[in-house]
Amino acid sequence: MAAVTAAAVKELREVTGVAMMDCKKALVECEGDMDAAKEFLRKKGQAKALKKSSRETSEGAIGLATGADNKSAALVKLACESDFVARNEKFQTLLQQLSGQVLACGDEDVLNQTTSGGGTVQELLTQNVAELGENMQFLDAKQAVVINGTVGSYVHMTGKIGVLVPLETEAPCDNDRLQVLARNIAMHIAATPSEAVRPDQVDATVLEKEKELLEAQARESGKPEEIIEKIISGRVNKFLKEVCVETQPFVKDPQVTVGQLVKNTSKALGTGINFDRFVKFQF
Repeated sequence: MAAVTAAAVKELREVTGVAMMDCKKALVECEGDMDAAKEFLRKKGQAKALKKSSRETSEGAIGLATGADNKSAALVKLACESDFVARNEKFQTLLQQLSGQVLACGDEDVLNQTTSGGGTVQELLTQNVAELGENMQFLDAKQAVVINGTVGSYVHMTGKIGVLVPLETEAPCDNDRLQVLARNIAMHIAATPSEAVRPDQVDATVLEKEKELLEAQARESGKPEEIIEKIISGRVNKFLKEVCVETQPFVKDPQVTVGQLVKNTSKALGTGINFDRFVKFQF
């Protein structure tokens, strides 16, 4: 049996991030075999994660990574059990790792993607569950990429809201004004109840639920059917105007809508700007 030295324990700790005592126990259990000790700790971490997997994850944070050329960005939504852990430095580091992973490799089948460390994202998550002692759930991830234009991004300082706004331009455009526009729209969306850019993009389920609510309210008035139909139609149009970014008054200048702001910037830059989607994650 190889001697379990303090240097070996320290090396295992640096590689795995697991507590010193657990590293020592793993090396003793594996008779000093470093590779076997790593596998032992990995399996132990999986067991711990399994025990914690049923615990409620009502807290969490949003992670953001952006490309150096501002033409790509990624958001990750990661849940945990407590706000204390959500603000923990290790949890925040994990968020950065995950968002960087999605930026580089896309948002498909993220948990099974291979990380720069050689394991999968799921294994990385399992390891962090064991180390932080709380259940964690990878909830969602989105990558946004443009050919011409820019991707604006914003994560609120609480880490509870994150937004991506891809703005594709008809011609190559790296003007700072375009980047400011994209970030301003992202901040606007973070501050408003935004469902879509345009009315035809609003999710049918959301719209139907709102119609049912408005119809119930209208029928309580006891007015004739033809009047009720007009009331419902008017209120639905008002709802769509309020939740569609294009028609919302811009938060920094309510005298113009976001749609008008895009048109004004397009005219000033001399190129068409296509704003037809965004990503918004929120806890």
